[in-house]
Amino acid sequence: MLDTTLRIAPFVVRVRSPFASVLEHLEFFYRDCEKPRDAFVDFDIRLLPGRGAHRFWRPQARFLVDDQNPFLPLPVNQAAPMFEWGLNWTIASRSLGFVVFHAAVLEKNGNAIILPGFPGAGKSTLCAALCHLRGWRLLSDELAILDPVSGMLIANPRPISLKNTSIDIVGQFPGARIGKRYLDTRKGTVAHAAPKLDAIEHASEPARPRWLIFPQFAPREGRQVSRVSHAEAFALIGEQSFNQERMGEIGFRALCALLGNVDCHQIEYGSTSDALELVAQVTQQD
Repeated sequence: MLDTTLRIAPFVVRVRSPFASVLEHLEFFYRDCEKPRDAFVDFDIRLLPGRGAHRFWRPQARFLVDDQNPFLPLPVNQAAPMFEWGLNWTIASRSLGFVVFHAAVLEKNGNAIILPGFPGAGKSTLCAALCHLRGWRLLSDELAILDPVSGMLIANPRPISLKNTSIDIVGQFPGARIGKRYLDTRKGTVAHAAPKLDAIEHASEPARPRWLIFPQFAPREGRQVSRVSHAEAFALIGEQSFNQERMGEIGFRALCALLGNVDCHQIEYGSTSDALELVAQVTQQD
């Protein structure tokens, strides 16, 4: 029976489960995380077998956080990715004092780039490429965590979520560690890429937002970069925010301050190499 507590910055997470696949997942992806003793636990997560007749003829896994079950069960062979999906939901919906929205965040020289996560945009592939091919530090692949007091972006370095063709693309990057593939999920074939060690070692270091780039993968020749107005960027970020409305005026002011400090662009590209060149053009970071 797995029962471990991990510091998955900036949170402390307790994980309990009888599934060997969840233990293997944590050992592969979270082996470098601190395991604090007697620390306050932010999220108490359990992954348990399904109930009823399903446990005999179609075994399932349930995700519980603080003894609440927010999701329908999934096939038991998806228990490990269910941990990642469930933790995403937990952070997005239960983080106290932070504004959280769907985006990848990376840092170089103290400045952060934000890549909002619209479906099919290629965010995660580009995120992994920036880490492995251009030396950016991963703060998060899925969740931008904004401190409304300091205006800084908080690191939450966790596995980069990949699906379908992006798995093989990222698997060819130098130093990439790809975990098990899970077939026939609601997202297709999914896998995860482990964060680099520097992301874990520097997880306590926030970054100042500097660039907001909306990536858009378009499988055709040509590439382009265009400016996005702050008004349009605010509307688009609002669509990706999980708790801005719940944060009320504090959340509104935090996003306004964020947009006041960043250059906003959209990039369209047909290959990873094109995307990297466009990001370098916008940020002036090699």
